[in-house]
Amino acid sequence: MIEEIAKLLEGRNLLAKQAYEQYKPLVNNIIASQNKDVNHICYTLDFMLDFCFDNQMLQLFRCLCRYLHGLDANAAISYVNAYREMWDEEGVKFGNKKMEEKV
Repeated sequence: MIEEIAKLLEGRNLLAKQAYEQYKPLVNNIIASQNKDVNHICYTLDFMLDFCFDNQMLQLFRCLCRYLHGLDANAAISYVNAYREMWDEEGVKFGNKKMEEKV
């Protein structure tokens, strides 16, 4: 049983590494080209979120969230909060407090 779980975790980690290699050039291109298509950026973040248990993917996710914040702060805040709900309820990796939407 433990060996099966270890294999599942190994497969999950390998998949996250592959996802990182796929998303890294996409994120770099969005930022370098100063892409302002918020829908495209949000679509990218939607898929990245599933892999944010991996530290490399988390750093990439954070980078794209920072970029999005300059275009649409509320959208960026919602992605930070979605990350926290899914992966970091204690607020250890994205800060200690949830960012609230500005009214």
